Amino acid sequence: MRILDFDIPILQAPIGSCTGVELASAVSQAGAMGALALTWTSPEVAGQMVSEVRKRTTKPFQVNFVLAFEPRSLVPALEAGAPIVTFSWGLPDRYVSVVRSHGAKFGVQVTTRDGAKRALDCGADFLICQGVEAGGHVQATQPLCQVLPEVVIEAGTVPVVAAGGIGSGAAIAAVLRMGATAAMLGTRFVACDESLAHSSYKQLLVESSAKTASLTLCFDLGWPYAAHRVLRNRTLELWEAAGCPPSGLRPGEGDVLAFLPNGKTYKRYEDAPPLRGMDGSVLELCLYAGLSVADVTDVRPAADLVAALWNECRMALNDG
Repeated sequence: MRILDFDIPILQAPIGSCTGVELASAVSQAGAMGALALTWTSPEVAGQMVSEVRKRTTKPFQVNFVLAFEPRSLVPALEAGAPIVTFSWGLPDRYVSVVRSHGAKFGVQVTTRDGAKRALDCGADFLICQGVEAGGHVQATQPLCQVLPEVVIEAGTVPVVAAGGIGSGAAIAAVLRMGATAAMLGTRFVACDESLAHSSYKQLLVESSAKTASLTLCFDLGWPYAAHRVLRNRTLELWEAAGCPPSGLRPGEGDVLAFLPNGKTYKRYEDAPPLRGMDGSVLELCLYAGLSVADVTDVRPAADLVAALWNECRMALNDG
């Protein structure tokens, strides 16, 4: 935490298009670390978003790039003053020099001890150890409790952030006891006032249990062959009932489920979640959620959530 210069050992996961300037800045201003997901953001808009977060808070925040795609907006984000970059779904060998040339730090998401070693060889300032319990696109194949101790040993003095299935103060305390320096939460931050997620999606997160969060390959339009954990819904059940057929043979393929006021449409099997302003059958879209969804009990401001999680964590650590 001293290396990254923030106060509370909680990081907001990038959570794709559900995050934004308002959420990232609110989380950071509360003493944790907010995040912008910039992989699919144009270079111009990415720079504007980073600049806006910097106007709203002087605290550190991260920008994330999924290396399954070319990080076109990395340089504009760094030029706008992004202090920390996180990389997932790949190793950032090609991009380390540009990150360092802008005075930024970087972390790498890993899922095995060997992956941790390779990330450390790249010069990572910290590691993000993801477990298969995570929501959204899931890089991991092993439970967090199995892989985290191995990554902590490999990391030595390099900080390790635990991610996957963490949604409560008690869960944060548990990974801190296992050697993590901090915890990264995604699903819990989707259900914040500042999140760009659709209100119906947020409410469904509140009402759902862990057994409704399934790991699948169903929603692959936009990112094929990448596993993801989502809430069960009509689209997933139609696909499974048909025997999980491949693209081109799926029931309802091509159906337009939702749309924005600007006319942009969203089809069945797309990897886009329901967002503010969408209309239509939004709950048949991709509803990302990790096993921590059981800990989502309300929708509240990000600052209140950070404070509550940290208080719960401290109480759990003191009880332990």
